[in-house]
Amino acid sequence: MPGTAVPGRRAELVRHAALVARRPWRRGHRRTLQLQRLGAVNEQRENEEKPIKIRAHKNKGAPLAVRQVYRAEACALALAAVLGATSAGAASDPFIDALPVGGAAVGYLLRFERSTYRGAERGADQLPLYLYEGEHAYLHGTRLGLKASAADWRFDAFLAYRFEGFTRDRRPAVAEALAPREPGFDAGVSLRRRTSWGTPYVELLHDVSRSSNGTELRAGYWNEWRRGRFTLKPQLVLAWRDASLNNHYYGTAEYQAGAGLDAQAALYASYALTESWNLLGWLTATRRSHEITASPLAQGGLAAEAFVGFLYDFSPKQARWAPRISADGKPLIVKALYGNSSDCDMLQIMRFNCTTRHTVDNTDVVALHVGRKLIERAGGWPIDLAGFVGIQRHFEKSYQDDFWSVMAFFKVYWYGFGWERWGLHTRFGMGSGLSYSEQITEMELRDQGRRGRGNWKLLSYLDPSFDVRVARDTYVGVGVSHRSGAFGKSQFLGNVNGGSNYIYLSLETSF
Repeated sequence: MPGTAVPGRRAELVRHAALVARRPWRRGHRRTLQLQRLGAVNEQRENEEKPIKIRAHKNKGAPLAVRQVYRAEACALALAAVLGATSAGAASDPFIDALPVGGAAVGYLLRFERSTYRGAERGADQLPLYLYEGEHAYLHGTRLGLKASAADWRFDAFLAYRFEGFTRDRRPAVAEALAPREPGFDAGVSLRRRTSWGTPYVELLHDVSRSSNGTELRAGYWNEWRRGRFTLKPQLVLAWRDASLNNHYYGTAEYQAGAGLDAQAALYASYALTESWNLLGWLTATRRSHEITASPLAQGGLAAEAFVGFLYDFSPKQARWAPRISADGKPLIVKALYGNSSDCDMLQIMRFNCTTRHTVDNTDVVALHVGRKLIERAGGWPIDLAGFVGIQRHFEKSYQDDFWSVMAFFKVYWYGFGWERWGLHTRFGMGSGLSYSEQITEMELRDQGRRGRGNWKLLSYLDPSFDVRVARDTYVGVGVSHRSGAFGKSQFLGNVNGGSNYIYLSLETSF
């Protein structure tokens, strides 16, 4: 990751990244429980209401007032899902001080693990990365936060995704008879201090997705060594987890996990290939507390994770090809759209091979996107880059109650067509990011139901569009609002294979 300097590079490069592993280590204690007894899991766990649970739910039986109380909280969590980590010396967030203020980056990681759970699958897990660093706020892949600094001290308040548990479609063999123990969202605060001998930090996290209702307190230490383009960053951390957190993920009907202390060691590495391209990799080993290792769900030995991937840092290009700034500051882009549901695949729609709408259901969406241009005419080419956040209202008609979703994404525009010389200005755009929905759309419920698979509220978001300029900085266009998983290969995206498409008309202008 961009943690090492490259000759000629003026902006600070992104440092190596790490997602703190939460995997168990145990010795063989109390293995008298038989696997067939695991099916007798608490019915209360399976049947209890979880209004903000990540998986699909329609809440048809819940009172309207109760459903509305949770909607604002669900949308806040959505922003966390569209998310990242912290600052330069580090809390458990791997991307602290990875980018200069105003910088953006994208990347992709493959994650391999020796899971806490016995019989868990060992295939590669895919993790998309979207990073943005503001003056007081940031998005770091799986964490969204606010920050405040004074001298060598830094304080963060954040929402973060918890990589723990299992979904309906990725149950370990030992948990076939159990209800899913789904990942959740944590709200947290952290405090760190950079010193000459390293960076100690503390973090306090609490589940706010009503998944575990658990709490975790971490105390850790980072150090950093650089040599040319290569950076190494070791980390040690102790994590106290309360009984609610441990029991949610490792308890059974006949075994109740209590509070315990985990220990972890990690080594993060990055290599700067160029001023923008960076290779990332890291290893983690975790020793779980006896309260976890004594569970009949857990396997023996250290839990381990390995990550490998890349990161592309836009910030050097942002400094080189910054968009024009007027006397009133950088223009604000505002886009409104209205779309109809379509059973056509996104690529078919983009090729105009299939453009039918309302063929199976007649659901619609209306959305508002707000953003700013980050790069203008990159390398002298007719290519721009912009960053957006948006809110979308889903009209589900008679299928279920209407609801909201939110998204955050980067969008690349190409306007190098030959007919500009005759006054016709057009452009093609492709947006990519994350979307969080407070409910699951009828289209996604039907699509996943055909495959016998579960649903997820946090998915990838794509936004291809074609626009025609009708006035200065004003465009009308057609596009696709698309949500989907990573072909069932990403725990972060719920191991979902499928999604939804809405063909839309839009109006965009700048202020």
